[in-house]
Amino acid sequence: LDGHDRGAKVIATALRDAGMEVIYTGLRQTPEMVVNAALQEDVDAIGISILSGAHMTVFPKVIALMKEKGMHDVLLTGGGIIPDDD
Repeated sequence: LDGHDRGAKVIATALRDAGMEVIYTGLRQTPEMVVNAALQEDVDAIGISILSGAHMTVFPKVIALMKEKGMHDVLLTGGGIIPDDD
Protein backbone atom coordinates (compact mmCIF):
# COMPACT_ATOMS: atom_id res chain seq x y z
CA LEU A 1 0.00 0.00 0.00
CA ASP A 2 2.85 2.37 0.71
CA GLY A 3 5.74 1.02 -1.30
CA HIS A 4 7.20 -1.30 1.33
CA ASP A 5 7.82 -3.85 -1.40
CA ARG A 6 9.98 -1.45 -3.43
CA GLY A 7 13.30 -2.83 -2.16
CA ALA A 8 12.29 -6.43 -2.86
CA LYS A 9 11.19 -5.50 -6.36
CA VAL A 10 14.47 -3.68 -7.06
CA ILE A 11 16.50 -6.72 -5.93
CA ALA A 12 14.26 -9.09 -7.91
CA THR A 13 14.68 -6.99 -11.05
CA ALA A 14 18.45 -6.78 -10.63
CA LEU A 15 18.73 -10.55 -10.18
CA ARG A 16 16.49 -11.18 -13.18
CA ASP A 17 18.51 -8.75 -15.29
CA ALA A 18 21.64 -10.68 -14.25
CA GLY A 19 20.11 -13.81 -15.78
CA MET A 20 18.55 -15.47 -12.75
CA GLU A 21 15.03 -16.80 -12.63
CA VAL A 22 13.13 -14.88 -9.95
CA ILE A 23 9.78 -15.76 -8.43
CA TYR A 24 8.29 -12.82 -6.56
CA THR A 25 5.41 -13.95 -4.35
CA GLY A 26 4.27 -10.53 -3.20
CA LEU A 27 3.45 -8.94 0.11
CA ARG A 28 2.07 -10.51 3.29
CA GLN A 29 3.26 -14.07 2.72
CA THR A 30 3.27 -16.40 5.72
CA PRO A 31 6.33 -18.52 6.43
CA GLU A 32 4.32 -21.54 5.27
CA MET A 33 3.45 -19.84 1.99
CA VAL A 34 7.08 -18.86 1.37
CA VAL A 35 8.45 -22.35 2.04
CA ASN A 36 5.71 -24.07 0.05
CA ALA A 37 6.31 -21.79 -2.95
CA ALA A 38 10.06 -22.44 -2.69
CA LEU A 39 9.45 -26.19 -2.62
CA GLN A 40 7.09 -26.09 -5.59
CA GLU A 41 9.51 -24.00 -7.64
CA ASP A 42 12.63 -25.97 -6.56
CA VAL A 43 14.53 -22.79 -5.71
CA ASP A 44 18.19 -22.36 -4.83
CA ALA A 45 17.59 -19.36 -2.57
CA ILE A 46 14.86 -17.58 -0.62
CA GLY A 47 15.04 -13.85 0.02
CA ILE A 48 12.75 -12.18 2.54
CA SER A 49 12.31 -8.49 3.25
CA ILE A 50 10.71 -7.61 6.57
CA LEU A 51 9.81 -4.05 7.47
CA SER A 52 7.34 -4.87 10.25
CA GLY A 53 9.82 -5.73 12.99
CA ALA A 54 8.66 -9.36 13.03
CA HIS A 55 12.00 -10.76 11.84
CA MET A 56 12.65 -12.56 15.16
CA THR A 57 9.40 -14.48 14.62
CA VAL A 58 9.38 -14.94 10.85
CA PHE A 59 12.96 -16.07 10.22
CA PRO A 60 13.02 -18.82 12.88
CA LYS A 61 9.69 -20.13 11.56
CA VAL A 62 10.96 -20.16 7.95
CA ILE A 63 14.17 -21.90 9.05
CA ALA A 64 12.21 -24.52 11.01
CA LEU A 65 9.92 -25.20 8.04
CA MET A 66 12.88 -25.45 5.68
CA LYS A 67 14.55 -28.00 7.98
CA GLU A 68 11.28 -29.91 8.32
CA LYS A 69 10.95 -30.10 4.53
CA GLY A 70 14.60 -31.14 4.03
CA MET A 71 15.61 -27.90 2.31
CA HIS A 72 19.17 -28.04 3.63
CA ASP A 73 20.76 -26.80 0.41
CA VAL A 74 18.56 -23.70 -0.03
CA LEU A 75 20.08 -20.35 0.94
CA LEU A 76 17.91 -18.11 3.14
CA THR A 77 18.70 -14.41 3.13
CA GLY A 78 16.81 -11.42 4.35
CA GLY A 79 16.75 -7.74 4.88
CA GLY A 80 14.52 -4.89 5.84
CA ILE A 81 14.44 -3.06 9.14
CA ILE A 82 16.56 -5.33 11.31
CA PRO A 83 18.43 -3.78 14.25
CA ASP A 84 22.17 -4.46 14.42
CA ASP A 85 21.75 -6.35 17.72
CA ASP A 86 19.43 -8.85 16.02
